[in-house]
Amino acid sequence: MTEKVAEDAGEQESRATEDAEAPREVCWRGRGIAFAALDVDDAEQIHAWRSDPVAAYEIGMWPRALSGVRERIERDRDDNDRDDFLVLLPDGTPIGHIALIDQDLVDGTAEIMLMTDPGRRGRGHGTDAVNALVDLAFGELPMHRVQAVTHTTNTAALAVLAKAGFVQEGVRRSACLHRGRRHDVAVLALLRDEWAALPRPRSWDEPVVAG
Repeated sequence: MTEKVAEDAGEQESRATEDAEAPREVCWRGRGIAFAALDVDDAEQIHAWRSDPVAAYEIGMWPRALSGVRERIERDRDDNDRDDFLVLLPDGTPIGHIALIDQDLVDGTAEIMLMTDPGRRGRGHGTDAVNALVDLAFGELPMHRVQAVTHTTNTAALAVLAKAGFVQEGVRRSACLHRGRRHDVAVLALLRDEWAALPRPRSWDEPVVAG
């Protein structure tokens, strides 16, 4: 009996290891990155990224309990007006969270959100992820306008959006309270015609890079 229990435990551990090492199912690809649907099991990773002090300052968010992050992911999965993805390198390494939120299929509008791994910033992955998401929004969804909002002092995010073709439309003055100070918020957008004119390959034209 003892041998049988140990055998069963070993099989369960082996299956758990295989599940942990199983590659994520990719649902969209871009230049050097891929998207997988965000899952509740990603809560620990998202929690770690959210707790980074630079992200907290630039994005204007505060650390949340792991249980709260998990509940938020579960709630967002049932929201038909948003799509959340884990950004992956070709080898499957997760490097960020990107989302297309507030989708209005009648007016053809949506907003983009991006959070990247602190250790992967400055390598062009953010621009690649934004390019891939707008390709999804304009190439597969009937979007006409994709918007992005960030602090006017978030120079890294503004640079990523500019490289992806976004145009700053204006500033919402004193629109955000963060760490006891009021912050101006920049509003940027990319229109379908502007996206169509971008001189770059689209996601579906990019070669698949094996991990």
